[in-house]
Amino acid sequence: MTTIHATDHPVAFVTGAARGIGLAIARWFLDRGHRVALIDIDAETLSQAAARLRHELGDQASRVLALHTDVSDPAQVNAAVKKTVEAFGRIDALVNNAGVATFKPIADTSFDEWRWVMATNLDGPFLCTQAVAPTMLVQGGGAVVNIASISGLRASTLRVAYGTSKAALIHLTKQQAVEYGNAGIRVNAIAPGPVETAMAKKVHTPAIRADYHDTIPLARYGTEAEIAQAVGFLCSPEAGYVNGQVLAVDGGFDAAGVGLPTLRRPIPS
Repeated sequence: MTTIHATDHPVAFVTGAARGIGLAIARWFLDRGHRVALIDIDAETLSQAAARLRHELGDQASRVLALHTDVSDPAQVNAAVKKTVEAFGRIDALVNNAGVATFKPIADTSFDEWRWVMATNLDGPFLCTQAVAPTMLVQGGGAVVNIASISGLRASTLRVAYGTSKAALIHLTKQQAVEYGNAGIRVNAIAPGPVETAMAKKVHTPAIRADYHDTIPLARYGTEAEIAQAVGFLCSPEAGYVNGQVLAVDGGFDAAGVGLPTLRRPIPS
C-alpha cells in the first residue's frame, strides 16, 4: 500500500466552517484526503469543531488547521491565507461560505444591519478570493465556490439585506469567473434552498416548514451533506469545464416559481 504523506494532500480553505453547512463541507474535503483550513469568527465553536475533527482523524489530525478570522476584515483575511500557505504550502479550493442574516421589513432594517450583512456576505468573498488567488495563480489554477442562496435568485419578504447580498454575490461570482478563468481559476456559486440546519430548526415555525414542503417539488428540506456534495463536485476535476455558473441546490424551489401546491398533488387513478 502506498503511504500518502500530509504534504501530498490538496488543500481547502473553508469559511464559516465551525458549524452547519460549512462544517459539512469541511468534512467532505477531509473524507477525501484534503487538508482543510477552517475559518470562522466564532472562536469557541471553531475550537470545538476542530477538536472533534482532529479526534476523528487520529494520527492525521494535522490535516486540520483552525483560524479565528473575521472575513470582512482585510488584514485578518490576509493573515489567515498566509498562515494556511505556511502550514500547508498551497490552496487548491476556496469555499466562501461564511454568511449572516437579519430578517426584517425594509423600513425596520437599519443601515448598520445592512452593512453588517453586506460586509460578511459580499465583502468576505471578495476579500478571501482576492487573497487566495495569488497562491492559486502560482500553482497554475484552483477552484472557488461562493455559497449564495435561493434568496439571491428570487425575492421574498424580510430579506432586503440578505437577498440583495446574495444576488450581488452571484454577480461577483460571474465577474471573478471571467477574470480569473483566464488564469485557470474556476469560480462558481451554489444557491441552496431551505436546508435542515440547526438555525432552520430554531427559527422556522411549523407553519413555515409546511409552506416550504408545499412549495418545493421534492417536498422536503435539503441536508447539509447534499450542499457539501455539490460544492465538492464544483471543486473537483469532474467539473473542470464548469465556470461562472450558479447551481441551485433547492429541490426544485426556484424552478417551481410561485407554484400552487394543490395543482401538484397526485391525480387520483
